[in-house]
Amino acid sequence: MKKKAVISISSVQGKEKEPVSVLTPGDFYIKDGAYYARYEETEISGMEGTVTTLKIKNDELILLRKGTTSARMQFLKDLKSVSMYDTPYGTLQIETNTLYIKSDVDENGGDVIVKYDMDISGQKVPTTKLEINIKVC
Repeated sequence: MKKKAVISISSVQGKEKEPVSVLTPGDFYIKDGAYYARYEETEISGMEGTVTTLKIKNDELILLRKGTTSARMQFLKDLKSVSMYDTPYGTLQIETNTLYIKSDVDENGGDVIVKYDMDISGQKVPTTKLEINIKVC
């Protein structure tokens, strides 16, 4: 059964002090032993017309985007993964290396923290820390 939720996503790259944060309404549900948080992107994120789904199972996070922007990114400790990030402006190859992941999620929501290195079409990006909080309404 889907429940309404408030989803908070905060991202910090490298030595930046101020995170980029988004607070959005969405849905939260359990399917096949995994937790899902789903929300619609807005004009502010630059991905209006895209639906983002976060699949959380144990200490693994899969980020799925479908719509004007499409992607599938997988985060699992010590996993290097390659994905294609399709945008209205072209396709980018994104390589991620998950350095740390911790999830504490149950039927009432919870938290996920991921720290990873990323390479976008050959360009290194400073280490990124992603914090996700899901609060069921």
